[in-house]
Amino acid sequence: MSIQEGRYDFGLSAAQEERAERLHDKNINIDLLFQGPLSPAAIPESISLKVKELCEPYKDEPMVYSTMPAQIITRLAASGEIAEYKEEWYKSGITAGNRELHLKDTESLITSMGEVQLQFDSCDWLVKALNAEDIRRAKREGKKAGIVTAQETDALGKNLALLDTLHSFGLRILQLTYNNQNLIGSGCAEPGNGGLSSYGLRVVERMNTLGMIVDTGHCGRQTTLDACAASASPVIASHTGAEAVYPHMRCKSDEELRAIAATGGVIGVFAMPWFVHEDPDHTTIEHVLDHMEYVIRLVGVEHVGIGTDWPMSDLEWSLVFFKEQIAPKLGFAKGDGPSTETVAGLAKYSNFINFTRGLVARGYSDEEVAKLMGGNWLRVFEQICG
Repeated sequence: MSIQEGRYDFGLSAAQEERAERLHDKNINIDLLFQGPLSPAAIPESISLKVKELCEPYKDEPMVYSTMPAQIITRLAASGEIAEYKEEWYKSGITAGNRELHLKDTESLITSMGEVQLQFDSCDWLVKALNAEDIRRAKREGKKAGIVTAQETDALGKNLALLDTLHSFGLRILQLTYNNQNLIGSGCAEPGNGGLSSYGLRVVERMNTLGMIVDTGHCGRQTTLDACAASASPVIASHTGAEAVYPHMRCKSDEELRAIAATGGVIGVFAMPWFVHEDPDHTTIEHVLDHMEYVIRLVGVEHVGIGTDWPMSDLEWSLVFFKEQIAPKLGFAKGDGPSTETVAGLAKYSNFINFTRGLVARGYSDEEVAKLMGGNWLRVFEQICG
């Protein structure tokens, strides 16, 4: 593998560059909050204009207008009209990334199930990962694996039987709460910090029984701690950061990070410009690596992974609209949320080798790099999902 475009300047020697390429090609690399493989920088301008034309009649319906572009892009990619969909994934070197269901309500659940299944049905190189061996097999066969996940639970209501149905579809990772309060517990933007409800405890128990991974990425502090105490299986935070490095509501305290690690779980560090550094216009992959290193020093290299949550598989004009009109309604602070800022070194998914290169630059061993780039996620996935 030789990826020259988008390389971040870590000052690596020729020998280090060769080692990074070898490791990136050899390892099972997993991004557990994988918004791509497309990104605004990778989608052709002609596609952006076409999508905008299709969406314009719905501009007076903000939620519809905001969600339409990503849905149209998914269909265009599945039909083969956006060749970059496959190209970016393969150039990235990522073996597995999540394919996300939306459980905001019944309509979004049904729609997203169709969109996710369409990707698997349309791409003979993309397999649905129901267990760890599916990911290993994808690596051996030169394919890619999609792990079905969800960040919301509102569509469940109090019908726990839906968890069984979703598990049968392929859902393997479920985040208990998003930013705000729901029936399960308090999200990270909820000032009450109420923790898990009695129903939330039952949800965790059912997820343990099914072999579904408990995710606390957007959960509030007490909800995270309660989940770690209640779960009989490892708990994860698919995408977060270290509060001690940058004090943002989406980052987790040392107490939470230690609690997750104590379950045998993994903390995925994100690459959202506004969540890892005080200046989103000058955020680099070094800042993301700073969060990873802090968590490594705190809880050990066995409990850290990557969940970039970035760059978004969307269009620049749509992301600006989302940030201005939609993000505040979802609990994000003013100025937060997807927009035009990017992390230097990760403008495209094809730049993902910069993680391996950065870990090499910081002196990690081959074994440690393998764990951080995907081995830790694979371990938890195998332990819980088989």
